[in-house]
Amino acid sequence: MKKKNVKWRFLLILVALMLSFVYLLPNLPLSIPESFKKILPESGINLGLDLQGGIYLIYEVEGQKAAELTASRLANTLRKLLDKDSIKNTVTVKGTSIELSGEVTKIKDALVKNYANLDLAIEEEKITASLQEREIKWIKDNAVEQALETIRNRVDQFGVAEPMITRRGENEIIVQLPGVKDPKRAIELIGKTAVLEFKLVDDESTVSAEYPNAVTAADEKQFLEKYTKEDKLPKGDIILFERRTARETGEVFKKPYLLKSETILSGDFISEARVAIDSRDNQPYVSIKLDTEGAKLFEEITANNVKKRLAIILDGNVYSAPVIQERIAGGTAQISGTFTMDEAKDLSIVLRAGSLPAPIKIEQNVTVGPSLGRDSIEAGKRAGIAAFLLVVVFMALYYKLSGVIADAAMLLNILFLLGAMAALNATLTMPGIAGVILTMGMAVDTNVLMFERIREELRSGKTPRAAVDAGYDKAFFTIVDSHVTTLITSAVLFQFGTGPIKGFAVTLSIGIAINLFTSLIGTKAVFDYMMNAKREVKKLSI
Repeated sequence: MKKKNVKWRFLLILVALMLSFVYLLPNLPLSIPESFKKILPESGINLGLDLQGGIYLIYEVEGQKAAELTASRLANTLRKLLDKDSIKNTVTVKGTSIELSGEVTKIKDALVKNYANLDLAIEEEKITASLQEREIKWIKDNAVEQALETIRNRVDQFGVAEPMITRRGENEIIVQLPGVKDPKRAIELIGKTAVLEFKLVDDESTVSAEYPNAVTAADEKQFLEKYTKEDKLPKGDIILFERRTARETGEVFKKPYLLKSETILSGDFISEARVAIDSRDNQPYVSIKLDTEGAKLFEEITANNVKKRLAIILDGNVYSAPVIQERIAGGTAQISGTFTMDEAKDLSIVLRAGSLPAPIKIEQNVTVGPSLGRDSIEAGKRAGIAAFLLVVVFMALYYKLSGVIADAAMLLNILFLLGAMAALNATLTMPGIAGVILTMGMAVDTNVLMFERIREELRSGKTPRAAVDAGYDKAFFTIVDSHVTTLITSAVLFQFGTGPIKGFAVTLSIGIAINLFTSLIGTKAVFDYMMNAKREVKKLSI
């Protein structure tokens, strides 16, 4: 081995060491000037939920509700279709089935012509149209996938570093949010269904004139019982409330609205939502912009309903009901209310990320305190230091100078591993620390294989230089084979494991690759340097 090649290997190790240090700077307790921070990595190794605290949530997606919502939307479409063809009809939704009565024969013909995928049960006075079982199954499965993507989008915009969001089973979603300082706000953000609807206020009905201007939360049920009777609630109308809070007393009360049940515009057309400040009272509101199709539809709605009130509804609550003064082009609107800045920001996030396809409910909510994380970190440090010291002492005593070289390689292995994790912004968990410790053991095991081979060659009478070369050559394939099989195992763990298991797999995979570098290139470079010294080495300390 030429000395020039040895120098290049040492230079490669030095570059790797410097890069590891640079990437680890954000994790080191150093005061770095602002001018340098601009060119340095912004974040290094992130700590997992078990190390820095946070929240662990298990949500259940109510897939049956998604199927029922699909049936409800289909019922509205059927009603419009039959009305358009002047077919007398009464449409009632019951779960995932729709009961239609009126002109049964004409209704049947319309259903067969336009909705061949519905299961029909035909009687003399009514028709029951039901969603097919395979359709319901697909809706439920799709609801979980949509909810998973929506939650992920909301969490990403909320700004949580390294969240873990995965599906479990048929209808469950696991959410891990490390480092969250305000768990309540995060839970509300994730769980908000965020169904945005625009409905017209029925100001033409004389019934709404009887409504009180506001009711307390305690009187809401009594109010609904009184005004949802057939003689008090016009056909095709519903009652929803606007939640208000008295600034002086903080008392919550609700303003009732009589609304047309038809949703004339939905939040599906939103392309942008952002927080703005009202110049009149310095209160935050959410400005929304509709896509091309939504803007066109909104312009038609406002043109056809000038001087009427348009209610903006989110998750069944009225936020505002402004009067349409003129045709509104451009597809912009605003949602105002008694928002705090955080509430306005969260509302804009859920509107941008989209609504959940079905309600979700919390099955498990565990808040992990940072004190537990500190205990875990300290326990991991103690275990790592103890393992490192024991290995260092054993290798130095048993293999002498060669053991010291292996110890130096192991130290480099740990530094390179941490540097690589920092470069990838990987998340370190408690199982990940176990992976680091296991990597230390594998680094030693690799050197033990090579050293024993070298000893065999020395016993056979070879010179130290020839013994080192032969030992590395003969141990090479054994070392590579063992590392490749371990790498395959870690890849399987990463693919099919959950968060903590993935943390273990990540550190183990990176550690294996780095171990091959430090063992086959790093220690070999040291031995080659020793063998190429001016005076010939007659005895190897091993």
